[in-house]
Amino acid sequence: MSVVLVIIIIAALAALGFAALNYKSIKSMDEGTERMSEIAQAIRIGADAFMKYEYKILIVVAILVAVALGVFVSWYTGVCFIIGTLMSGAAGWVGMKAATHANVRVANTARLTKKMGETLKVAFKGGSVMGLSVGGFALLGIFIVYLVFGKALGQLNIENATTLYKNWMGVEFVPFTMSLSGYALGCSVIALFNRIGGGIYTKAADMGADLVGKTEAGIPEDDPRNPATIADNVGDNVGDVAGLGSDLLESFVGSISAASILGVHLFLSNSNIGTELLEKLLYYPMIFAACGLLSCVLGIASLLSRKNLSDNPHRELNGATWVSAGLTMVIGLVLTLVLLKDVPAESFKEIGFALGAVSPWVGAALGIISGILIGFIAEYYTSYDYAPTKKVAAASKEGSALTITQGMAVGMISCMAPLIVLGVALYVSYLVGGMFGVAMAGAGMLSFVSATVSVDTYGPISDNAGGIAEMSKLDPEVREITDTLDSVGNTTAAIGKGFAIGSAAFAALSLMISFLYSFNDPTTPLQLNLMDPLTLVGALVGAALPYMFSGLLIEAVAKAARKMVDEVRRQFKEKPGILAGTDTPDYKTCIEISSKGALAEMKLPSMLAIVVPLGTGFLLGPWFVGGLLIGATVSAIMLAIFTGNVGGSWDNGKKYIESGAIEGEGKGTDAHAAAVVGDTVGDPLKDTVGPSLDILIKIMSNVSLIAVALFNKYNVLAWIESLIK
Repeated sequence: MSVVLVIIIIAALAALGFAALNYKSIKSMDEGTERMSEIAQAIRIGADAFMKYEYKILIVVAILVAVALGVFVSWYTGVCFIIGTLMSGAAGWVGMKAATHANVRVANTARLTKKMGETLKVAFKGGSVMGLSVGGFALLGIFIVYLVFGKALGQLNIENATTLYKNWMGVEFVPFTMSLSGYALGCSVIALFNRIGGGIYTKAADMGADLVGKTEAGIPEDDPRNPATIADNVGDNVGDVAGLGSDLLESFVGSISAASILGVHLFLSNSNIGTELLEKLLYYPMIFAACGLLSCVLGIASLLSRKNLSDNPHRELNGATWVSAGLTMVIGLVLTLVLLKDVPAESFKEIGFALGAVSPWVGAALGIISGILIGFIAEYYTSYDYAPTKKVAAASKEGSALTITQGMAVGMISCMAPLIVLGVALYVSYLVGGMFGVAMAGAGMLSFVSATVSVDTYGPISDNAGGIAEMSKLDPEVREITDTLDSVGNTTAAIGKGFAIGSAAFAALSLMISFLYSFNDPTTPLQLNLMDPLTLVGALVGAALPYMFSGLLIEAVAKAARKMVDEVRRQFKEKPGILAGTDTPDYKTCIEISSKGALAEMKLPSMLAIVVPLGTGFLLGPWFVGGLLIGATVSAIMLAIFTGNVGGSWDNGKKYIESGAIEGEGKGTDAHAAAVVGDTVGDPLKDTVGPSLDILIKIMSNVSLIAVALFNKYNVLAWIESLIK
């Protein structure tokens, strides 16, 4: 298996090398006018300052969690947790830095060329740094875990990989699965903080800028007279870039680790599988991910290497994604046949591989196909090229109430089709490859994550470019180009969120099976009886938890936005010269308000994901937590799809009116004001709540998997029952 590790490190280094090359290329480009450089520098300083503040808090949290894992589980679980935090944190930081340099270059390219294709290429190149860093750092961390803990410390030796280790508290577990779980949890914690902190920051600034600037003062979006406009652009980078990157890296790692961990537990439940197949199952998810990363390098290069791109951003971006996905399937099939060719047919039957060696590949292919289909569905419900968003825009002519009502209808209706796709993919992958096939469907869906993140990240970069163009008073044609790219970015963002929540569903189910194996006799059939009162109550509480989590996030955004609104109003009142253009707004205070608000408000919702499964586990035991995980997963999937699609539809409905597509309507009209209200309502839903929900359920699953051996042995309910008996 040393050859497999070589392929993995080659893929990781190729992605990181390509990212470095694109980063250098971006920085070598001209920033444009002096005014453009000043604005870009202000955005850069604000983003750097927030990320440094946030990472200082994260360092403390990471150390505390790592120490707890080291004391109560094992030292190597704590070390792997730290490795996960470092990889996820590095990806978010590098992607944010690239975006803050790319935004002004995108605006300048549009200024100089007036060409959509050329501007798109620069924005996508900036986004590719984030995308390639996600895949590269994720696989680099997994490579370190496999090499150091798996190989050097012998955790992947068949004897160690199939033997339960007992720690000082008498808790039993398989060492390598704990190492992988620790790494995945480290990635998840950083992702949650980046998503929540960045999401609160960006939406507080965005809502403050829109509600006072656009709605009350009637000035254009990103107008330099708006004191919150720099904070708004900073938020795009810390929330929609750094938060996005950490989120998808966590999803990528979670799906890979879930499949590998499941392979070990499947072997423990059925020793007839054979040690040869077990060894290959431990490596298979990682080698498939490496295939996907190499395919993404080629797919991204296929767009960036072309001299002339069309004026259709959708087509160009979809082309890069399809090339990446197609190559992943082809290369993955070849490596699957090579890796599994010598395994006896009897072993395949024991693990539920109905199609022999190609079974796990079919599961992964189903994940890829379902991910693309979910992307198409998200595009249909959020793009103003299609009827649903056009209806939302048309409803704005009747006022903000109907805008919100129509948008909610679109969001709710949009939940059914993706769930049907997920359900079919889940069931067929199970028929073909058993539970391992389901796990590989999740890994397959994110196997070309570098391409999807690159496409997704290009959106906030384009949004920032539009802000810089507006504040620099460039030709209106420049803003038209960036607005078109930004509108496509809203749709690609909804697609990216669909991939994240879809893969979370597969990964959560895989982790649930591993969770059940962790405290039950592995040789007996595993069932989670929802008719058991304790489990049913757990499911009900779990179903309510995403709503509580979402409510806390929305309230946090509202609190921070309220302070921003008050500050913008104060400046307009005390300095009338701001709106007249004779006085300069105080941008710094608005940036500080968003930073302090985000850092203060993110703590409680962030802790829920860790505290709830641990607290209920030590109180009520593993069966309650099993129900909790099922309820939370089902509830969070629906809520994430709804919030992502409804927010995207409101945002693009506003842009549809601004484009002049509705006769007699445009910027400054009552319909536009109503659409702005709808967009503002959707901001915390699509950019704070929705993206955080997939992380919530995966953190809960990982925490539960790590701690179940503890709270199965030590919980209050079991102690009370022992006293009664």
